[in-house]
Amino acid sequence: MSSSRSTPSLVLTVPSRRGFIGGSALTLSAGAIALLGGAPGLARAATMDPAKDAGILNVALALEHEAINAYQLGAGSGLLQKGVLDVAVLFQSHHKAHRDALVATIEKLGGKPVAEKPIGEYAQALRADTLKSQTDVLQLAARLELGATNAYLGVIPAFGDSALSKVAARLAADETMHWTALAGALGQPLPMAALGFGA
Repeated sequence: MSSSRSTPSLVLTVPSRRGFIGGSALTLSAGAIALLGGAPGLARAATMDPAKDAGILNVALALEHEAINAYQLGAGSGLLQKGVLDVAVLFQSHHKAHRDALVATIEKLGGKPVAEKPIGEYAQALRADTLKSQTDVLQLAARLELGATNAYLGVIPAFGDSALSKVAARLAADETMHWTALAGALGQPLPMAALGFGA
């Protein structure tokens, strides 16, 4: 199927997502983060620069489009066994929920959400032609999920409001859960040391 929303897939966000979360997100206003986290009351109380925030959120939205299409490519590759494919579809649904929240927030800020690209462009950027086995797909996904986990954890201290920190923590929890499931599917051991994430 040609639609990126009709066929499941697996691979996750790209390393550039880590750069976005670790850098640009620090300049996102408290109001935009509150809107994104479903807390419009906090958003109203915060000072916002709507145009700037919409632009930054559009960077995040472009990366979520990429993650969704990466899962699409993994599923369409025929490399994933049914149980793994089912989990990939679940993880893709999480990224679709992130996408929908970003679109809603950008529109509330008066911005225009960035459009999704054709899936072929994502395939080229993610080098989908190098994925030759289920293990290849899972290793890429696990590496990217771990990077996203650490990036979200890295921004938590930047927030003065605990409610905003909670939004970042919830996103980090999603990504950590994804990584843990993928690592288990790969037969990788759990980390031996405590406090191994976000370091």
